[in-house]
Amino acid sequence: MTTFVINERDRFPQTRVEISGRWLFGPGPSNADPRILAAMSLPPIGHLDPDFLTLMNESQSLLRYAWQTENPMTIPVSGTGSAAMEATLANTVEPGDVVLVAVKGYFGHRLVDMAGRYGADVRKITKPWGEVFNLEELSLAIEIHKPAILAIVHAETSTGVRQPLEGLGEICRANNCLLLVDTVTSLGAVPIFLDKWGIDLSYSCSQKGLGCPPGIGPFTMSPRAVEKMQNRATKVANWYLDMSLLSHYWGNDRTYHHTAPINMNYAVREALYLLAEEGIENSWKRHQENAESLWTGLEELGLECLVDKAYRLPTLTTVRVPDGLDAKAIATKLRIEYNMEIGLGLGELAGKVWRIGLMGYNSKPEKVLLLLAALKKVLKP
Repeated sequence: MTTFVINERDRFPQTRVEISGRWLFGPGPSNADPRILAAMSLPPIGHLDPDFLTLMNESQSLLRYAWQTENPMTIPVSGTGSAAMEATLANTVEPGDVVLVAVKGYFGHRLVDMAGRYGADVRKITKPWGEVFNLEELSLAIEIHKPAILAIVHAETSTGVRQPLEGLGEICRANNCLLLVDTVTSLGAVPIFLDKWGIDLSYSCSQKGLGCPPGIGPFTMSPRAVEKMQNRATKVANWYLDMSLLSHYWGNDRTYHHTAPINMNYAVREALYLLAEEGIENSWKRHQENAESLWTGLEELGLECLVDKAYRLPTLTTVRVPDGLDAKAIATKLRIEYNMEIGLGLGELAGKVWRIGLMGYNSKPEKVLLLLAALKKVLKP
């Protein structure tokens, strides 16, 4: 019997892209600390190896510190932040549940889409992009819609808005409603107090405030949220993200569920150790101080921020594109001439803003000066 081997070598690209790195000043990912990159390069071990199980315990404890929570069900999901985002809804939404989403940007709309896919009766309240909800508006909406879950974005990556959350958890509890909060662009860099604020469900990512490459999605559930999951009349519709199954892998049983991404878990553990070594309050202070330096520098360049200073994220700044300038052309020039990435606007803000991130390893005074100097040059007529 003759075996024919297809020669694919002639179809291979004659050249390949050489990845040399770039300054990442966009909405994420951000540059990673060399210690994190070194951790990623360690040899993988088995996902049930005793040393890896110990590492899992460390990561869970460190995540609780970063979020300021004692929730037992706190894990790094094997997937990006979007996987952790979906996990919050997959585990707690049953068909017919009223889910109220407070939409004030692109990722509020994503919550609407995801909740609908799990059969929720989705209701939404909206604010113009760049603004925040006040407590009275949210309280009235809860009273009217009587949701099982209220979902809101703490740090809206599309607008650079930091949503105040104090007092909202108390209102949700008084109305037998779970509070779900997106902390993708705030975890590790912006003050968050999950337990103090009464937050029941939250998710984040590894590549922003934690300064780690993308691929891990921090996730947490309060005991109230776990109770709702355990009392479901139907199975969780997503097997891979089912916390009733994953709890046996991340809990005391250590029962096999899936093959965890070993090296990404090395990386996120190292990122969390770096955060703990710095101290969470010091990290919050560092991000705020560097953001304020950026805002002052942008103002000196004649640029205007979209969001009122009282509600600006220190991690992500939206800058209005001056009349007559092409947002994409300026961003492209910055990338080609200075090897720096900044983000463009999403959705309603497409072409109207740039999104500048100072997160994790990149939130340093020298990085602010470097970015401002390059912006000054590319903005010259």
